[in-house]
Amino acid sequence: MAKIFCIANQKGGVGKTTTSVNLAAALGVSGKKTLLIDIDPQGNASTALGIDHPEGTPGIYEVLVDGTPMADVIQQCPDVDGLWVCPATIDLAGAEIGLVASVSRETRLKDALTAFFKDYSVDYVLIDCPPSLGLLTLNALVAAQEILIPIQCEYYALEGLGQLLRNIGMVQEHLNRELIVSTILLTMYDGRTKLADQVANEVRNHFGDIVLRTTIPRSVKVSEAPGFGQSVMTYDPGSRGAMSYLDAAREIAERGTRELA
Repeated sequence: MAKIFCIANQKGGVGKTTTSVNLAAALGVSGKKTLLIDIDPQGNASTALGIDHPEGTPGIYEVLVDGTPMADVIQQCPDVDGLWVCPATIDLAGAEIGLVASVSRETRLKDALTAFFKDYSVDYVLIDCPPSLGLLTLNALVAAQEILIPIQCEYYALEGLGQLLRNIGMVQEHLNRELIVSTILLTMYDGRTKLADQVANEVRNHFGDIVLRTTIPRSVKVSEAPGFGQSVMTYDPGSRGAMSYLDAAREIAERGTRELA
């Protein structure tokens, strides 16, 4: 049974796509079969993993709006054997309008994954969400079992988080009772500043054990990698950023193992 994570935070610039891409790659290189679903119209996760996705490329838009099987649109990541990607194209920008009149519009992604799992198996599904709380993110929240929230170690880190949690609460109440906020990952950590430590302590005090021990440092290599169509895991596997994402992936895998024990 795949573990399905929705990576969400309606605040932009907190490292959602960077986290989605590098965690997916870290799980893949660790031997875990992983599917990353790019549900952000910007398509940055697809770009960062070397997936060709010009306008008109079959992807998540066709899955959500036209009912195309997930297996027909996923592509193998060229740099990571155990990683597949369901790409996003600019067509996805119109999906919200296309879905408004659709039957079961909130469950389109869940239904697509249920059909996919009848014939294919993966260990992890990561869904990279847009920085908004519209129908695309709603589909991700309904399809997922767990939510991973990246929080940057900067001023205003918790801004907007209350609204996100309220929206998650409504989804839990009305559409997905199994959904839990299971994981928080601290990103953009700069150990040279007091502010980073203050934010990290505040988040840990507030959320407790769901905050991963691993923090993701500010890293030039992490920022450079997407420009080469790669995750930092393959762009510079020995860098601090790559090692941190590998540690975070191990923590997530270990938590899953403990839950099964």
